[in-house]
Amino acid sequence: MKKSNIRVIKKYPNRRLYDTKESKYVTLCDLRELVMDQEEFTVIDKKSEEDITRSVLLQIILEQEEKEGQPLFSAELLHKLIGIYGDPNQQLAGNFLNRTIEMFCEQQKALSAQMEEAMAVNPMSTLLTKMTKTNIEIWKEMQENVLKSMEQPPPSNKSKK
Repeated sequence: MKKSNIRVIKKYPNRRLYDTKESKYVTLCDLRELVMDQEEFTVIDKKSEEDITRSVLLQIILEQEEKEGQPLFSAELLHKLIGIYGDPNQQLAGNFLNRTIEMFCEQQKALSAQMEEAMAVNPMSTLLTKMTKTNIEIWKEMQENVLKSMEQPPPSNKSKK
């Protein structure tokens, strides 16, 4: 994608994020949606003109990790990741992690495409095809519910103390 097509988000000194494409203020949740929609963007600090995209993406990850549910990063994994910083193999580890995630995403897409193709081209029986489609719809609904639950703040636990 050309640099000019990448959406620019400006972060102002008051910590507000401004989407220059939509001409409106946005939140980290809005930026997470852009990521989920695979829309590229860059975040520029308005005062210093510095690219702070990585920092903002890390904030989004941190928010997701703090929400209810199973965190992606265990404390053990975080300890190991921190231990890699400053190590001579830091760049190698980063490249390895990046490629591993890319392969994981590619495999998920391929599996999904194969399932759809198998159902469309060679259905074993009407009943099996119908059952598989129902299971896929249930699976998609579960994914949507998980994503929705990640966006909602956890209920307050103040009264349970």
